Amino acid sequence: MEIERPPLPPFTTSEDAAKKARLAEDAWNSRDAARVALAYTPDSQWRNRAEFLNGRAEIEAFLTRKWNRELDYRLIKELWAFHENRIAVRFAYEWRDDSGQWFRSYGNENWEFDARGLMRRRIASINDTPIAEADRKFHWPLGRRPDDHAGLSALGL
Repeated sequence: MEIERPPLPPFTTSEDAAKKARLAEDAWNSRDAARVALAYTPDSQWRNRAEFLNGRAEIEAFLTRKWNRELDYRLIKELWAFHENRIAVRFAYEWRDDSGQWFRSYGNENWEFDARGLMRRRIASINDTPIAEADRKFHWPLGRRPDDHAGLSALGL
C-alpha cells in the first residue's frame, strides 16, 4: 500500500501547490535517487528532454545517471500554475561537469498527481547554458536550499 504524499489534490490554493513544488525541490536537492523515485507512482510516465521513462526503476536509474554526471547540483523550482490534480513549475539548476565547466539548466515541468499525492506523469523541457563559475547564483551548501535563499524571480531568472 502506497503512503500519501501531502499536500494532496485537488490543489485549491497557491500555498498548497507551492508547498508541493518546494517538497519536490527539496527531494531533488538531496540527490537521493531512491528517495526521489518514491514520490512517483509505480507506473509513472516521464518525458525528460527527449528521454521517455516508465516506472520507478527507470526513474531511479535515470536520476542516478543524472547526478553522477551533473556534479554539485543545486535546484530551485517555482510554481507557475495549478488546477485540480496538476501543477506546472519552472525551474533552474546549476551544476558542473567532470571537467569543471559550469552550467545553468532552465526548464518547465508539467505534473499530474494521483489521489494519494504521488506524481503519475512528469513532462519536462530543459535547456542547458554554459556559465562561468563567477556567474553562479546558487551558493548554498549541497542539500536543501535554505529558506532565506532567493528564489528564481528574486534572482532575475
